[in-house]
Amino acid sequence: MTSERTEDYLKAIEKIVERKGYAQVKDVSRELELSSPSVTGMFKKLTKLGYINYEKYGGVTLTPEGERIAKCTMEKHSVIRDFLLILGVDEETADQDACKIEHVLAPETFEVLTKFVEFIDKREEWPYWLEHFRHFYATGEYIECTPAAKDTCPIHGKNAKSN
Repeated sequence: MTSERTEDYLKAIEKIVERKGYAQVKDVSRELELSSPSVTGMFKKLTKLGYINYEKYGGVTLTPEGERIAKCTMEKHSVIRDFLLILGVDEETADQDACKIEHVLAPETFEVLTKFVEFIDKREEWPYWLEHFRHFYATGEYIECTPAAKDTCPIHGKNAKSN
């Protein structure tokens, strides 16, 4: 199992490589807001672990294993971020929280979240219950209505029962 720090480095390298084909110490230093000597030290460790191809004063690329870990971490980040956005969390907070959660999420939980996000994304209509949740979150008021009674719902229509 890789450490959170290792995953963050590999993810940063992957992002940079996607943009310009390779990464350098200065690029990763800027991306992670770390000193160049810290990045150089970590590059040496990542090379020993077999995650990157690194030449001093040159560029760095990911090995197949490093790329696999980076892409997996990026996928987790994306799914968690999307889930938080669905719940109504603002983009900046969702992005920051996804960075933290991506490292500790159990594979089974990640699978459930992935399926939930896919389920919501494939729906033609936005789920009415999600709007009800957002209303409940904002007001503390529970609204009881069903899709069949959509016309009488205070969020979607009029005259719904609310508690």
